[in-house]
Amino acid sequence: MSKECEFLHEIVCSLKRHHFPFDESAIPQDGIYVLFQRGEFGHGAERIVRIGTHTGESQLPSRLTQHFLNENKDRSIFRKNIGRAILSESKDPFLEQWEIDLTTRKSKASYSHKIDFDRQKEIESKVSQFIQKNFSFSVFHIKDKTGRLKIESNLISTVSRCNDCKPSSEWLGNYSPKAKIRESGLWLVNELYKTPATLEELKQLEIMLKE
Repeated sequence: MSKECEFLHEIVCSLKRHHFPFDESAIPQDGIYVLFQRGEFGHGAERIVRIGTHTGESQLPSRLTQHFLNENKDRSIFRKNIGRAILSESKDPFLEQWEIDLTTRKSKASYSHKIDFDRQKEIESKVSQFIQKNFSFSVFHIKDKTGRLKIESNLISTVSRCNDCKPSSEWLGNYSPKAKIRESGLWLVNELYKTPATLEELKQLEIMLKE
């Protein structure tokens, strides 16, 4: 997938780049985001480290806010995975508590008494600082939910199948307890190694983004 992945990098690297703090009004309401991480390179450019979208209508800006600003790991799997790697790197036993999902009322009733919330707040702050300092992103508009979910999956598979686009030895994801993150070099565990985008599909995407 090297040619396809290289072309994909050319396409997304030509788009406007957003850094924290970003202007939510400049983000399309519906679409796909592509994350880049400081110090990570591939195909002569900054390497794609995550591709994502949203399922609700008009939720792309709020989804990015959940990743960059909202200190709630249970509302952002990206934040949860960054925290996992930070805790794993230092062999911090709080990782066991970090894994507990308190989204539902039942889980709150069952597990809240087991959580050191002061410590959790501290890790949430570290996650925010790391993301805000090290990640930038590009976005593009796709209104149709079915279409953008398919494109998201195709693009993720394009990058995950590329043998010439690998993480550096300093990449935080190398410490992730999730094998799929370590092996793929992406902050993702879903849609890896499925059907990649063809060159023709990527050319169509490039044309669409120029319209």
